[in-house]
Amino acid sequence: MRVLVTGASGFLGSHIAEQLSEQGHQVVALVRPSSNKKFLETLKNVELALGAIEDKASVLAAARGVDAVVHSAGLVKARNEAEFFAINTEGTRNVLEAAQEAAPGLKRFVFVSSLAAIGPSLDGKPIPGDMEPRPVTHYGRSKLAAERLVIEAKDRLPVVVLRPPMIYGPRDNESFAFFQSISRRFLPYLGDGMNTMSVIYASDAANACIRAIENDVPSGSAYFLSDGEVYVWRDMLLDIETALARKALVRFSVPMGLLRAAAMGSEGLGRLTNKAVMLTRDKVNELSQPHWVCDSSAAFRELGWQPQVKWAEGTRRAAEWYRKEGWL
Repeated sequence: MRVLVTGASGFLGSHIAEQLSEQGHQVVALVRPSSNKKFLETLKNVELALGAIEDKASVLAAARGVDAVVHSAGLVKARNEAEFFAINTEGTRNVLEAAQEAAPGLKRFVFVSSLAAIGPSLDGKPIPGDMEPRPVTHYGRSKLAAERLVIEAKDRLPVVVLRPPMIYGPRDNESFAFFQSISRRFLPYLGDGMNTMSVIYASDAANACIRAIENDVPSGSAYFLSDGEVYVWRDMLLDIETALARKALVRFSVPMGLLRAAAMGSEGLGRLTNKAVMLTRDKVNELSQPHWVCDSSAAFRELGWQPQVKWAEGTRRAAEWYRKEGWL
């Protein structure tokens, strides 16, 4: 197959491109001219298409004649709410329209959404795929709006929506912050650290994207992705300590009020530098939720997909990669 992967130079996108390449497929990697392309250039069967999802002409050119599209590009941090919607929602509209115009006979359009589009669990039980959406952040609302565009196209294109929770593993900058902090002997956590999470290892998430291309499921289907476990955050941090073979000497709980104050300061710095920052008061709305857990059994059953890596093993592999690459 010839597969267009948006966001191919990013964290998840690079894993998707890698697996498609290893399986002998031709990958068209949509990447910004300014993106780091070094990893993609080491892969076989990868053609770089310079552009961005907000530039419809570049997406049209990249999509011409492809057999499938995996749309994994998007912003996880932005300067404001409008920027989230401009990229995550309107960018998705561009990719959908490009796929319809430039790739007649498309086998599958896979959209990588997020658990954030549906929202947290209110009672600690993993949320089912048919739960009424209750996103709590601008990011989540922009992804939900994008999902709705994708589902609306189900009679024109064969679409599937995937909703991963936190993705982690080699090449990830976001979860790396926890490894870095513990390697420096600091272990901060919010509240009592008893919040619960679902997670998915990067290569497993990438494999689910490919399974969504290959399996004949109804257009408009949506699936949560996770490794099938529910984890407690304090225990997860202890697993990172084990993976690093390094114990934190300073352990402390960060009060929510202090976190909100830090978010205000971070926002101020973002305005001064005109750059997106991760820690914002809107992000705190996400961090303050006690349960980000989802039920991925439908993906196991209908996509024939089975994740291979649980958290403890995934953190060990990630720590090994971070050390090998000189990140730690």
